[in-house]
Amino acid sequence: MKNSLKILSFCAVSALVLTACSANSAPAEMIEVKPKAKNVILFIGDGMGISTITATRIFDGQSKGMDGEENVLSFETFPNVALVKTYNFDAQVADSAGTASAMNTGIKTEIGKINVRPNENDAHCKSDNHQPPTTMADMAKSAGMSVGLVTTTRLTHATPAAVYGHSSSRYFERDSDLSVDAFEKGCTDLASQLIASNLDYVLGGGLRNFTRDKRNDMRDLMGEWAEKSDNHITVSNAQELRALPKSGPKVLGVMSASHLSFEVDRDDSKQPSISEMTTRAIESLSASGNGYYLMVEGGRIDHAHHDTNAYRALTDAQAFANAVQAAMDVTDPAETLILVTADHSHVFTISGYPGRGNPILGLVRWDEEDSYALAEDGNPYTTLGYYNGANVRGSLNKPLTNAITQAPDYHQEVAIKMDSEAHAGEDVALFARGPGADGARGVIDQKEIYNIMVDALGLGTEDE
Repeated sequence: MKNSLKILSFCAVSALVLTACSANSAPAEMIEVKPKAKNVILFIGDGMGISTITATRIFDGQSKGMDGEENVLSFETFPNVALVKTYNFDAQVADSAGTASAMNTGIKTEIGKINVRPNENDAHCKSDNHQPPTTMADMAKSAGMSVGLVTTTRLTHATPAAVYGHSSSRYFERDSDLSVDAFEKGCTDLASQLIASNLDYVLGGGLRNFTRDKRNDMRDLMGEWAEKSDNHITVSNAQELRALPKSGPKVLGVMSASHLSFEVDRDDSKQPSISEMTTRAIESLSASGNGYYLMVEGGRIDHAHHDTNAYRALTDAQAFANAVQAAMDVTDPAETLILVTADHSHVFTISGYPGRGNPILGLVRWDEEDSYALAEDGNPYTTLGYYNGANVRGSLNKPLTNAITQAPDYHQEVAIKMDSEAHAGEDVALFARGPGADGARGVIDQKEIYNIMVDALGLGTEDE
């Protein structure tokens, strides 16, 4: 009897270990029980491949008076890092719809589609009986958690839409965008799906998809959000957002007709920074005390890259890194899992043997005493460039100078002429800190990010 009491006492006080206990034997095995996360924040730098992170690190350091190479971005301090495969179900080089779907459902789907299983194109349409996959937001809501969404793009754009929507096409942002076939099948546009969702805090752009004058059905979706309850509030600019209490209301903030401005062009009286939006969302979502899932997208990094405008890509990536730091400042690493990744990369390169500290946006040379390096055509060239895009080398019709290449509106030169620069297919990085961060290690498939999040929260995973 005395021995049995000792064993029971051991089992009762071992809060951090799982023990194999019985009334007749001493503990045979002790297995560590990992702490669960209360909250999860998924940061997605759209198009923020490895070369973008490196160039942003140097750009950010040089903006602080450093050489740049020794600088460290906020998320580069995270203890866990993995490489992530980004391919879509049917595509070697991915788009944002398929990649965001993988992260939000744990299931690979086709390029251009949002949270539908492969070959089930009509999910979420009245004519279809297919059950769309369970999203991370669904899992969180079922567990009584709050859910938020912050983006610098339209709220109906591919990456943010994957938080709440299901669609056979990422382009079905409003009802007037539906194809004839989709309309006849009773498919629902993404803006309508957002209003019908039970998200708690939503900030971004894309007002044109929510207003009566831009929709065939003449619905005022902003008004419909406000009519959901006395606690549902809409805001249209930074000043209205700042006037709200930090917690309490369920907020839909749509602060531009289309995407929010690039960081370098942003009017702070009209549009909040991504850092401010992130902090606001965390403050509101955490107020319930039941935990939250928040997805934050730095979406315009991608758009600047498509335009071969490295200056805006790097300044938006810099703002994105600042938003991660803002989240770190207001969360407890013992209870909040923060993941930072990209959906895909871009054909963006750093090359040419410049000396250390050479301006990252500048022409290649070893040091200030040296002449600029010359290509075979006898002209200087920049450290940063793109494989394809609109600005083929030589099209400027005048010699390049550092003043030209470091200007905000300069478009880097490309090798292959295309209307728009393209995505790249190499792996991207995943940085993680907090409970469950040890799932970010090695080389993983993008859909495993979903598993890392639900495992960290102790919610279980969706069957594929």
